[in-house]
Amino acid sequence: MKHTSGFAKHARPRRWLLWLGKLTVGVLLSHLAHASERVTFEATLGHSADKVSLRAELSRPEGDGPFPAVVLMHGCGGWQPPVRYTMNRYAEHLVSKGFVVLNLDSFGPRNQGGGKVCESFDRLADARDYRTYDAHDALRYLQAQPFVDRRSVFLMGQSNGGSVAIKVAKGDGPHGQVSTLDGFRGVVAFYPWCGAFERRSVQLKTPLLVFGGGQDDWVPASECEGVRSTGANLQLVVYPEAAHSFDLDIVPQRYLGKLVGRNPQAADDSRDRMLAFFVALSRRPDSDDTRVAQK
Repeated sequence: MKHTSGFAKHARPRRWLLWLGKLTVGVLLSHLAHASERVTFEATLGHSADKVSLRAELSRPEGDGPFPAVVLMHGCGGWQPPVRYTMNRYAEHLVSKGFVVLNLDSFGPRNQGGGKVCESFDRLADARDYRTYDAHDALRYLQAQPFVDRRSVFLMGQSNGGSVAIKVAKGDGPHGQVSTLDGFRGVVAFYPWCGAFERRSVQLKTPLLVFGGGQDDWVPASECEGVRSTGANLQLVVYPEAAHSFDLDIVPQRYLGKLVGRNPQAADDSRDRMLAFFVALSRRPDSDDTRVAQK
């Protein structure tokens, strides 16, 4: 996904203006609905420099906690307006349900925003690697906060961030993950590239919930079908009528030749399933984390 001018080139002007007006109002309302704090912490892998300070927006419920927490990771376009709007809505919803939320920006600090990563297979591959470390950096940041339940930190990623989520669930990263006692409690991947599994049989370290679109011609959901985990639970939910980026508030259109755009039914159902997944795992005993079933 790209910055707004990139979307505009592929959308009808009138529909674009209607969407932009809706987005502006929505962002303002979202910021009024919940307060967030800008935070920074050092990246383990700078990639573009020896040292990179990642930036994030931290939102939290009222009270001392400790609360369960969720890290949100954007797709290949970074923090462009449609993604910020959607992530703000996720943050508002999760905070209202008692979760701390850390919305992480991997690309801005590395000067990789504006769709640069979307247009290059090499940059996409590099991003999957260094962003897997970013996810663990965000985890450690949250676990150091006194208001966070360090054993109940979750990860959600969209598109390229969803592929990162798959890698994290496999145990990839600076320290791997041998249990949910010191790593992510559960992981959710929205329309990821399922080549990140690398094989059809995987031994996941962390429970993983994957959402795909049946009309996704960028990273087809069919590539996820047939993957099985011999470790932690893996579930795939495919929405037959949904395309890529089905949870973003953008009109259906072509971007880089691929179909993208919101599907309201998929967006609402996936949000509810994600919340149920997080709640179920945060309430289960530590010894019974790996085999959580989704209904």
